[in-house]
Amino acid sequence: MNAIKLLSPAAGRGTPSTLCRTARRPAQASTAMSMSWTPVRHKSGPYGYTQAKSLVYSKYGEPKDVLKLHSHSISPSFPQSTILLRTLASAINPADVNTIQGTYGVKPKFSPLIGTTEPSVIPGNEAVFEVVSTSSPDLKVSRGDWVIPAKTGFGTWRTHALASADTDIIKINKEGLSPTQAATAFVNPCSAYRMLRDFADPVLREGDWFIQNGANSGVGRAAIQLGRLWGYRSINVVRARESEDKTQALKDELTALGATHVVTEEEFLGREFRDMVAQWTRGDREGIKLGMNCVGGKSAQTIAKTLGPGGAVVTYGGMSRQPVALPTGLLIFKNIRFLGFWLSRWADQDVDAKERTVNEILGLIREDKFKDVPTVEVPWSWETEEGVLREAVQGTLEGFRAGKGVFVFGET
Repeated sequence: MNAIKLLSPAAGRGTPSTLCRTARRPAQASTAMSMSWTPVRHKSGPYGYTQAKSLVYSKYGEPKDVLKLHSHSISPSFPQSTILLRTLASAINPADVNTIQGTYGVKPKFSPLIGTTEPSVIPGNEAVFEVVSTSSPDLKVSRGDWVIPAKTGFGTWRTHALASADTDIIKINKEGLSPTQAATAFVNPCSAYRMLRDFADPVLREGDWFIQNGANSGVGRAAIQLGRLWGYRSINVVRARESEDKTQALKDELTALGATHVVTEEEFLGREFRDMVAQWTRGDREGIKLGMNCVGGKSAQTIAKTLGPGGAVVTYGGMSRQPVALPTGLLIFKNIRFLGFWLSRWADQDVDAKERTVNEILGLIREDKFKDVPTVEVPWSWETEEGVLREAVQGTLEGFRAGKGVFVFGET
């Protein structure tokens, strides 16, 4: 087989590269490898090459149509400051699916980065990895450490990756955490954290109010819990379930997390909602100071109408695919501010802030003060078939989900 260059996880950004070979068959040999949470085997091919698999796509479309499982080999010879990572768990986020569909705001660069026959992309942005080996003992990480990607676009839906120890990863304290907890801590929780902290003017203080739609989402659940910890009060909007009992169960679940009030979209868009808000916030001169919008359309307008003078509506998603209309009266007479938040921009511009925020959230999880979002684990071993992985991704945006999909890696 001819050797080809394996670009780093952030291909095209000047990060290290090494040689790889496209694998023709599963590895015939393995070596023992241990971790603190469960024993696994490390796939090894001839001459010490690591056998790896990655989900890739070479054109935009529905995941079930364009995702392919690609096998390849990673050379044991690494450039300076490079580390070999083994994926422990990787989350499946709606933004990942939108990127594959070609509808996300930023489109990745296609490249033959791991020896694919066509220029391709490895999807996924949220994961936790274990350091398998390093090019030098003098790096900031050692074998057995857990790390997360420092920036977006790393490509996490794969069994192994090469990374620059200097620029591509953030080391985390793995004590007291499961891989799934660590792998879901820096998209939804960080989004909620930064919106609650950065957009109200003046900043939210203990006793202040915020309102959000999509309250059952990962971001919504994180906002409820952080709000409870910081003394904020919240109004939370959810979609009604197929029965009154299931709707009430969802309301009770969010209330147990720390929600002050939970209402359905029907209640939220009804005529009586304004009176309900007035009763709840009676005596608060500033009213509701912050609205968090991931739906758009009429829902976003209604959020804006509930805010007090000078309040802010922060949009971070558009599930309804309807535009956010700006009511003239709210702009002129109440000085309502309409802002946007994109986690990738914040995280990529300030990696140090991302590291601090993630570590604070992981600390809260470790202390049992913050519950990770409900998850549906999708086992990924060397024998897992392509179709199983594709369907797990395809189902992310379909209907009411029992939890956030997470690839959990076993024997790879």
